[in-house]
Amino acid sequence: MKPDYKNWVPKGMICGFAAGTAALGAACAALEATSPAIPGRRAVQVLLGTAALAGGVATGWFTVMHNRFSYDGRRQLSKQIVEGTAEYAKLPEGGRGLDVGCGSGALTIACAKRNPQATMLGIDPWGPEYASFNKDLCMKNAEAEHVTNVSFQSGNAIRLDSPDETFDFVTSNYVYHNITGRNKQELLRETLRVLKKGGTFAIHDLMRKARYGDMDRFVQSLKDEGYEEVRMIDTTDGLFMSRKEARWMMLAGSALLVGKK
Repeated sequence: MKPDYKNWVPKGMICGFAAGTAALGAACAALEATSPAIPGRRAVQVLLGTAALAGGVATGWFTVMHNRFSYDGRRQLSKQIVEGTAEYAKLPEGGRGLDVGCGSGALTIACAKRNPQATMLGIDPWGPEYASFNKDLCMKNAEAEHVTNVSFQSGNAIRLDSPDETFDFVTSNYVYHNITGRNKQELLRETLRVLKKGGTFAIHDLMRKARYGDMDRFVQSLKDEGYEEVRMIDTTDGLFMSRKEARWMMLAGSALLVGKK
């Protein structure tokens, strides 16, 4: 039995774009068979043809992205990112770790495998936008990996259902940028709220200034409050991917925020 961590670009998305592209192309072709005297015929054809072309490009781009992220593919970018983030998970004996937005459980399980002396909890709202991700899938993946020191439950990064200073380690991977209408630094603060004094964190996301604001100032504010070893690590300089790859995959700004409370 192999784990199924799914794909960040699901096949259903690709099929949807392909079907839409085919429908637009068919409509454009159908117009060609109608009378040229129909008012606006040519303009509608150009519009449909342009949309079909754009749909074809999008389908191709998502297909390449799917192959790059696939755990079974040659590139295995998702696996590299998950395992690279999990390297920062160092929990004490009997410690507890939290993965915010665990999805299919990949990062939770990777951290748990590195820390058999501790336990990891993965939380996620498992919303309709990622319908194939759910608690049962996470548990099946843990079973496939023969990992027993994990648990999963429904939860939301906006307001964590845990008291202050509950966990020895907190982590997250490509989650907060998906939460609209919320200040990203406040989301980070909420995650750090449940981290114990002396606990560590490793949070990976698209931390460009347009999304996250001034992260240099945020890092300094944590240091001023007594946090230790806080730093931003650019993961597009060859650590997880190259800058060129990050740009065309729309992952520019990917960075790890790590440190100790």
